[in-house]
Amino acid sequence: MNFDSKKGLFSLGIIAGIGAAILAALGNPKNMAFCIACFIRDTAGSMKFHQAEVVQYFRPEVVGIILGAFLISLYKKEYRSTAGSSPAIRFLLGVIMVVCALVFLGCPLRMVLRMAAGDISAYIGLIGFVAGVYTGVVFLKKGFTLGRAHITKKESGYILPLVVTVLFILSITVTTLFVTSVKGPGSMHAPVIASLLVGLLFGVISQKTRMCFAGSVRDVFLIRDFSLLSIIGGVFVAMLVYNVATGNFEFVAFGPVAHAQTLWNILSMYAVGFAAILLGGCPLRQLVIASTGSSDAVFTVIGMFIGGALAHNFVLASAPAAAATATEAASIGGPGPNGKIAVIVSIVLLFIIAMWGLKKEKTASK
Repeated sequence: MNFDSKKGLFSLGIIAGIGAAILAALGNPKNMAFCIACFIRDTAGSMKFHQAEVVQYFRPEVVGIILGAFLISLYKKEYRSTAGSSPAIRFLLGVIMVVCALVFLGCPLRMVLRMAAGDISAYIGLIGFVAGVYTGVVFLKKGFTLGRAHITKKESGYILPLVVTVLFILSITVTTLFVTSVKGPGSMHAPVIASLLVGLLFGVISQKTRMCFAGSVRDVFLIRDFSLLSIIGGVFVAMLVYNVATGNFEFVAFGPVAHAQTLWNILSMYAVGFAAILLGGCPLRQLVIASTGSSDAVFTVIGMFIGGALAHNFVLASAPAAAATATEAASIGGPGPNGKIAVIVSIVLLFIIAMWGLKKEKTASK
């Protein structure tokens, strides 16, 4: 099969989706089978960068993605060490992307997985995400750029895979160095080996196909190319079949670990989509690019990591909706005042960065 064709890309999306389903079946939270923002937040918590006790676990999936993308890029001779394209701005965009994803309660990948479970609030988030991508495309058409990266020593790109490998080994051999939740999402996880292997699979597929949830929508708006949507469609179909087969599919206003604040579902994912286009990729894509030699993307990944920590240290992340109990009333969940302010400030910053990119391009062309 030609894996570069739409059918081939769809098939690889199916395989990736099956990987996510396997992790859900083996212990990952069913509504968070695979979520880059959540995994990075959990990992930040395990390293004590935040103190939210229910979301602390060193996620092997992140390590797998990085190593899978790194190794396949070396094998296919696609590895290319570069740097110098506005790293500080990329860091800030990484922070914004994950903070706003945690206001929504999931990255674009998790949004699709929630959609496959019948979560209507995820479809609402999709509206904001598509609008954010479209806004980014408008600026791309006007000439937005973060500048040109330059070739650097190839060893520079080896740092991220090396660091995460060392941290992973420490996490399974010196358990006192890391924190693991005893309740909540951080306590729910598949076996380490399964998580690592599925992560490796995701890394390989993501590098081979250029899988990107923002990029797939961007290509539709920019060049009328639906190829990358085939991969996303495959992931969706695989998880839809899994959810139906296991009785987890149900059309509901909001699923487990989601909230019912419609406006903030839209605005938070608007910011995620907008930021992803300015960066050149969604959270998953940033991990892959960083793994294949881009030091600029490494700054984005560090920003994502810090964003995951800030979201809980400063009460920016949303609370999930909760049903009524004998002692507490029902709650629609969603962001508190801090989270709402963070989203609005993020959107303002995104427009400033987007306009700065246009100004820089105009100045350079004179």
